[in-house]
Amino acid sequence: MRRTLRAAAVPVTLAALAATANTAPATATSGPATPAPPYERVLNGTFDTAKTPWWSSGSTPTTVTGGRLCADVPAGTTNVWDSMIAEDTIPLEADQPYTLTFTASASVNATTHAVLQLGIAPHTTTFNKAIALTPAPRTFTVTGVSKTADLHGQLSFQQGGAAVPFTLCLDDVSLTGGVVPPGGGRSFGSPVRANQYGYQTSGPKKASVVNASRRPVPWRLLDDRGRTVRGGMTRVQGDDAESGDHVHIADFSSYRRPGTGYTLHVGDDSSEPFDIGADPYTALSKDALSYFYAARSGTPIEAAYAGADYARPAGHVGVAPNKGDTDVPCLPGTCDYSLDVSGGWYDAGDQGKYVVNGALAAWQLMDSYERSRAQGNHQGAGDGLLSIPENHNGVPDVLDESRWEMEFLLSMQVPAGQPLAGTVHHKIHDLAWTALPTRPDQDPQPRYLHAPSTAATLNLAAAGAQCARVWARYDKAFAARCLTAATTAWHAALAHPDLFAPDSDSVGGGAYDDTRVADEFSWAATELYATTGDRTYLRHIDARISTDGFSWRDTDGLTDLTIARLPGRFPAPMAAAARKRVTAVADAFVRDEQRQGYPNPYLPADGGYVWGSNSAAANNAVVIATAYDLTHRARYRDAVLESLDYLLGRNALNQSFVTGYGERASHNQHTRIWAHELDPALPNPPKGSLAGGPDSALQDPVAQQNLPGCAPATCYIDEIFAYSTNEVAINWNSALAWVATFAAAR
Repeated sequence: MRRTLRAAAVPVTLAALAATANTAPATATSGPATPAPPYERVLNGTFDTAKTPWWSSGSTPTTVTGGRLCADVPAGTTNVWDSMIAEDTIPLEADQPYTLTFTASASVNATTHAVLQLGIAPHTTTFNKAIALTPAPRTFTVTGVSKTADLHGQLSFQQGGAAVPFTLCLDDVSLTGGVVPPGGGRSFGSPVRANQYGYQTSGPKKASVVNASRRPVPWRLLDDRGRTVRGGMTRVQGDDAESGDHVHIADFSSYRRPGTGYTLHVGDDSSEPFDIGADPYTALSKDALSYFYAARSGTPIEAAYAGADYARPAGHVGVAPNKGDTDVPCLPGTCDYSLDVSGGWYDAGDQGKYVVNGALAAWQLMDSYERSRAQGNHQGAGDGLLSIPENHNGVPDVLDESRWEMEFLLSMQVPAGQPLAGTVHHKIHDLAWTALPTRPDQDPQPRYLHAPSTAATLNLAAAGAQCARVWARYDKAFAARCLTAATTAWHAALAHPDLFAPDSDSVGGGAYDDTRVADEFSWAATELYATTGDRTYLRHIDARISTDGFSWRDTDGLTDLTIARLPGRFPAPMAAAARKRVTAVADAFVRDEQRQGYPNPYLPADGGYVWGSNSAAANNAVVIATAYDLTHRARYRDAVLESLDYLLGRNALNQSFVTGYGERASHNQHTRIWAHELDPALPNPPKGSLAGGPDSALQDPVAQQNLPGCAPATCYIDEIFAYSTNEVAINWNSALAWVATFAAAR
C-alpha cells in the first residue's frame, strides 16, 4: 500500500499561529531578542544519496550524480511547465515570507523558472522567478510572501520551451519560512475523547480525558437538551506512553437510556456528541461491507446501488484511454502470455490488484459469514442486506461480494502448459504511478502481470479451499472450481517453494514482498484440511497465533483462528491446543487495551506504530471476538466494543478513523478515486471507509513535513497525500467489517 486534524483544520491552524506570532505583545528582555531559527521546508535538498521526494516530468528524466540532482531537459516543448522538477506537499502559511536558496548549473546557457505555488487549484503563486543558468554552478536566492495557508505547496524548477536540449543540475536546495515549526500547529480539539458515533446500551461506555490532575475529577453526562443525566468521578489511568498524555477514564456504563446527541463534560470541556442505542453497529457493518462494491474493478458502479456521487463507468475494461485488464501481458522477462484478469477490487489508494491483500480480505469476508452462520446471526449471513447487484439472489450478500474478488484471484493462476503452471501471479498494476486523482476508467497506463510468487500461490490455495467450503451449499460448480484451483496451487507451491516477490518492485504499485512463507504453507494446509479432510495436509500445519497478530505478510495466526472456528473438522488435541492459544493471545490483547489511556488492542512492543496500525487494531479485535465465541466471557465482548471506541474517536487524536462516523471523521484518505480534497466534483471516500491510522515511521513527505516529533499514537494526518498514515485498503476494511458485524450481533 503506497498509497488530525481534519485537513481543513491544518491551514486554519497555521494561519492562526502566524497571526498570533505577528501580533503578540512585546515583553521586556535583558538584551536583544534572539530571532527564531528559520524553519526548513524542503525535504532532501542536498541529494546526497537519493532524489525522493523530488519528481520530474515524464519528458525530463533525473538522476542523482555526484550529490546533485541532474535532469535531461528536452528541446521543442511548448510551455515552461512541460519540463519541470518539483517537490510537493510543502506547508505554507498566509502572509509569511519564504526564502529559496539553491545552487544550479546547465550544460549550456539556459533559463529555468523557480516557482513556489500551490500544487493544486487555484495554484496561488508565492514567487515565480526566471533564473539564468550557465555551465558554472552558481548560488541563487529568491524570496516571496505566501498569500495562502495550505499543505499543498509545490516548489518547482520549470524549463520547458528550450530551443536546444541541455542538462540541468541542482544542489543545496533550501526553502525557509513560516512561524509554525515542523510538527507544530496541530490541535486535537477537546481533551474529552469519546466514541463519536455511538455506544451500545448494554455495553461499556467510557471516555478518555486528558487532564493533568493526579486525582479524580468530576464528569457529567448531558443529553441533547443540555440536561445532566448522570455524573461521577474519573479514574486516573496515568501517563500514556504512546500518546504522551496524562489520561483519566470516565465510565458511564451504568447509563442505558437510548438517545442521540449526548455529550460528556469535564469542567469546561465537552466531548463530541454521540448516541446510545441498542444496535448502533448494524449501520457500520453494512457501510464497511458496502465499501467493496464501490471499490470493484471491471464493472460500472451504478447509482442505484452506490448512490449518484459514487457512480462511475467500468474501469480497466479496455475502453480508451484504458489499456484494460481483459488481456494483460506479463512484465517483460517474466512470461510470454496474457491473461484476462478483469474484476476484483482495487486494493488501496492506487488501482493495482494484489493477490496477497485480496486473498486476506476475501478470507475475512468469508470467515465473517462462517462465524455468523455458526452463531445464527442473520445480519452477517443474510441475503438482501447490502445494496449490490447480487442482492436477493438466494446467496448471502457477504459471499456475493467475496466472490467478486475470488473470481479475480482464480484468474491470476498460471495456466496449464505454461512454465510454473498452477502458481499464481503476485499482482497486476500500472507500469507507472498515475496522478491523484485518476478515475479508473481514465487511467491511460499500460498494465502488467508481475511474476508468480509462492506467497500468492498459497494465498489462493487458502482462500480457494475456504471458498469451496462456504459455496458448496449455494453453487456447487463454483465451489468445485475453487477447490480445483486451491489444490493445484498447493502442489505448485510445494514444487516451487522459493518464488519470492522482490521488495524493489514498487513502481506503479506496492511491492508486497514476503520471503517467509512457512506461515502461508500452514494456513493453506489448514484451510485445505478443513475442506477436504485429507490427512496429508496435517503435517504441514505448524504455525501458531502470537501477540504479533496477523496481516497479509504474517498469516501464522490464521491457522489457529480457522481451527478454533471449526474444531469439529480437526483432531481433538489440535483443536484444544488452538483454542487455548487463541484465548491466551486474546487475554494479552485485552491487557494491552486496558493498560493504555486509549482502548487500542494494538500495543507494539517497540512503541512504534506501523503502516496500517488501525488494521492491526481491528485484526487484534477479531482475535478477541473469536475468544468470546469460544468462551462467551463478557470481558472479551466488552474489549471488542472498546476497540471500536478507539477507531471511532476515543483516541489521542480525538479522530474517528471511519468516514461518515463522527464529527471529526477522516474523509481525505489517500485514493485516486474519491479525491474530493483535490477535485470538488469528486466525492470523499464512501461512508464506512477505514483510514490506515498512525504510522510513527513517517513514510511519506506529508508526514515527514508535518509530523516530526509526534508521539506514536498521534502520527496521523487526514490529508490525501499522506499515504503512509491515511490510505484506504481492502484488507483494512475487511477487518473493520468483520468486527462491526460481530458487534452488530451482540
